[in-house]
Amino acid sequence: MTTEDRSLELSPDALRSLISAAAERIVAHIASLPDQPSADTEGGAALARSLAEPIPERGLPAEELLDLLFARVIPKSFNTAGPGYLAYIPGGGLPHAAVADLIADGVNRYVGVFAAAPGLAQIESNVVRWFADLAGLPGSAGGILTSGGSLATFSALVAARRDRLPEDFSSGTLYASDQTHHALQKAALLAGFPADRVREIPTDDAYRMRLPALAEAIAADRAAGRTPFFVAGNAGTTNTGAVDDLAALAELSARERLWFHVDGAYGGFFLLTVEGRRRMEGIERADSIVLDPHKGLFLPYGTGALLVRDVETLRRAHALSAEYLPSMQEDPALVDFNMLSPELSRDFRGLRVWLPLKMHGIGPFRTNLEEKLALARHAAQELSRMENVEILAEPQLSILAFRLAPPGLDAPALDALNRDLLDRINAKKRVYLTGTLLRGRFAIRICVLSFRTHRDRLDEGLEDIRAAVAEVEKG
Repeated sequence: MTTEDRSLELSPDALRSLISAAAERIVAHIASLPDQPSADTEGGAALARSLAEPIPERGLPAEELLDLLFARVIPKSFNTAGPGYLAYIPGGGLPHAAVADLIADGVNRYVGVFAAAPGLAQIESNVVRWFADLAGLPGSAGGILTSGGSLATFSALVAARRDRLPEDFSSGTLYASDQTHHALQKAALLAGFPADRVREIPTDDAYRMRLPALAEAIAADRAAGRTPFFVAGNAGTTNTGAVDDLAALAELSARERLWFHVDGAYGGFFLLTVEGRRRMEGIERADSIVLDPHKGLFLPYGTGALLVRDVETLRRAHALSAEYLPSMQEDPALVDFNMLSPELSRDFRGLRVWLPLKMHGIGPFRTNLEEKLALARHAAQELSRMENVEILAEPQLSILAFRLAPPGLDAPALDALNRDLLDRINAKKRVYLTGTLLRGRFAIRICVLSFRTHRDRLDEGLEDIRAAVAEVEKG
């Protein structure tokens, strides 16, 4: 074996060729997104089994590997970046962010310690500050970029636990609505709280937390000798897009001395719009806020954010040092992100946010979010005109839920009918929808949150819903 055979270095020409070959396929893939099926996973298990293999001893040509990915592997998936993906919470996948990741990974600078890359750490600090300003948080606020809402929620809960509870925190209790994302329950378990310390508070007809029920639960826990310390409000739930009364929750939290957390992972960036800011009045009083730029800012999956009202609460919960690390910053304006986060080694996430925002400014993001709000209202209006279609959750933001409810069917029959309806809609492969349970009833969800989803695709989806309704009603 020659030295050249052992080298992992690519020559400049080889690297240029690899990037060019990948870029050619990526550009073609993105251009074809509107024509791709909204989801195609048939035969996916067989594909996965065919890919299982031991670690390779010898390499293969890059062209062959790229062809495998783009011809066989990538197509067998949900088309999460396409205009017809109206399921779960879409991640838009702005290609600008992919270019930013190529730069970040290519230069491979470390931003967890300020001294290692001061300018790049400042770019990420700018992004965090932009988000804090958007939420209306004070100058004392700070935060971190994370892999997503789950890790952000975990860090928020750890910070709240450290700030509001003694070292023995076993009596601490948390409060969230019955619509809150399960990331909170997972975070509580990881933070050392038994599952029964998370109180599920019932919601009203619009799936918003019932404040009197919350107050009763807090009073009952205090009377039982437990220590209420944390309440989570929703700025757009995953199920229905419901927005809790955040102003009232802020008042109650202040009165009860609770850490006030807001889950804005899905809905938080609607603060850019007039309607979203109106609905989320009170979010500026939160002690912590979770945002997911890979949702409302249309960035690739793996881009989350945590904001805290007082950055020192994050530092007290996460800061540790060691002899082998460089000195940390004493200037509060300069951030060592490893002191605010569970992570020491991590990627440079800030660039994938910074580059698109600097290229476009915030205006086009606001316009796109306003369009999504309007499209959700349009979908609800059109569905309400369809015979026997019942809107179970009107859009508060850009999610709505409905079902077909012809008279004379009991609950199990209605659920079975709507599961069949969902399958028929998705089988047409122009849009991809998902189902959920609302008050025990199976519902079909529409979530409009891709920058590639416009009126034309939504109307195609409505056509498919009408056609599928006609099919199931014929039996």
